[in-house]
Amino acid sequence: MVDYTEGSGKQYHTGVGPDDIGKYVITPGDPKRCKLIAEHFDDARLVADVREFVTYTGTLEGEKVSVTSTGIGGPSASIAISELVACGAHTFIRVGTCGGMQEDVLGGDIVIASGAIRMEGTTREFAPIEYPAVPNLEVLNALAGGAEKLGYRHHVGVVQCKDSFFGQHAPETMPVSYELENKWQAWLRMGCLASEMESAALFICGSFYRVRVGSCFLVVANQERAKKGLPNEQVHDTECAVNVAVEALRSLIIKDRTK
Repeated sequence: MVDYTEGSGKQYHTGVGPDDIGKYVITPGDPKRCKLIAEHFDDARLVADVREFVTYTGTLEGEKVSVTSTGIGGPSASIAISELVACGAHTFIRVGTCGGMQEDVLGGDIVIASGAIRMEGTTREFAPIEYPAVPNLEVLNALAGGAEKLGYRHHVGVVQCKDSFFGQHAPETMPVSYELENKWQAWLRMGCLASEMESAALFICGSFYRVRVGSCFLVVANQERAKKGLPNEQVHDTECAVNVAVEALRSLIIKDRTK
């Protein structure tokens, strides 16, 4: 592979090197969330800001940890995790937002993914479609335990990952509306909790690279409730989801030390 960094020792897209990051990384989509997440660390500092990839590094429970944004969607998420793994990271927690799908998944709730529907394109360049996109069990349990400890209303289950935000929210406008609408109904019937855009790519990359990955999300709103005229509160503050991710990371660090 061509070294586009021309020997700089830094990763081409994220701009980080092995000395810049911890082995534990929180990965939001939005670069603007990185500074807010880093405030949960001790002695955090900005180490890289390239394209959609912003990285802060500090410590948590005395362990070097980082937060790196992935941007929107599977392609950039797969680039981020690939380059972070190359720098030595081994545990990743995605924290972001999602749209609820089941009627009891309300705005302000936390969703923790136990699997992801691969209705996107990135993972097909890693694994056959028959291979499941699932999180690491230790990370999944740490996230569920964190939400329980903090007393947040939460759900654990399958999420749907797609490439087109507007394909979800206005499928009837798309030339392939017949496919989008029919599959959406299938996901609902199968009990899919929520829709988002990055977990499938992160889970498949995690399986390929043999690293630990998990995901948790704030539910912004629920379009199915809106369709039925049910109350549909919108919540945009992701602090609760961030708290769950940080608590999970803390517990993983402590547990890893006992191994």
